[in-house]
Amino acid sequence: MHDQHGDSAIPNAGSDTQQNATPDPATTRKSFLKGAAVAGAGAAGLGALGPAAALANGRHRHDRHGHGKPKPGGLTHGDVEILKAAQIAEALAVTTYTNIINTAPFFKNLESDDQGYLKAAVQEEMSHYLLEESLTKQPTPFTMFYYPPKMFTDAQTTLNILVTLEDAFIAAYLVGVREFSTPDLRVTAARIMGIESDHRTLARVVGPGVAGKDGGPIEQITGIQKTAESVDPPNNNGYERTLLLKNIGQAVEALLPFAEKKAAEKAGFDTTKAYKFEPFTPTLPSALGEFHSLQG
Repeated sequence: MHDQHGDSAIPNAGSDTQQNATPDPATTRKSFLKGAAVAGAGAAGLGALGPAAALANGRHRHDRHGHGKPKPGGLTHGDVEILKAAQIAEALAVTTYTNIINTAPFFKNLESDDQGYLKAAVQEEMSHYLLEESLTKQPTPFTMFYYPPKMFTDAQTTLNILVTLEDAFIAAYLVGVREFSTPDLRVTAARIMGIESDHRTLARVVGPGVAGKDGGPIEQITGIQKTAESVDPPNNNGYERTLLLKNIGQAVEALLPFAEKKAAEKAGFDTTKAYKFEPFTPTLPSALGEFHSLQG
């Protein structure tokens, strides 16, 4: 299992809000989990982050394949837990990419193809979020996120955190591949995971293209495993990294500093402001790569 990381990446232009203007929904892991459960309760909701609560109690309430009583629409409780955690992750991703594009000084000095990658990524992450929302029938229970100092002002910090997040997203969707209750959901998790893998690689492609006046070229990027890795080659995985995650609760642990103030403070994040997730209707780069159905 990976250790808690102190990195975070995720902005949203013009949407940063002073923390005292938005009451924090939770101050402990327990209240964080309770807040998610309350916000997600409903047709499919109960317990967006239930597995993390179970981990805190030293147990896990569901078998390794997410079986149990299916909820309306054919989802098991375990399926819903994974999907709700994924919604929070995708909301975080959208917020990150949006703020990189709109507020990070280095972005405007990138080559047009590197800018295009980041612009396409935010559309793809938003599409993932909406797909998951269509399955749970509930919005993400958390819409305000925290980040480390210099998240959007220092290109090295931005790319370190961006790769850290993509590392976590890849591992989380691999949990879905292992734990979802149906082949259709497992294949859908694999399809999304493949796009997150693209994003990780392309974030590493961007590094050498960072202008000198923005601290570039960036030749090493540090991801969730806290090891500085050369960006040459950018696609440096023979196999995707599972980070030894065994259940979605472990993935949720990595999200705590981004969504919960006490955890953010402990991780050294800037808690003087929170960045708001602002949903939109995405336009994917190619019709051939759009989502058509759970059956593919």
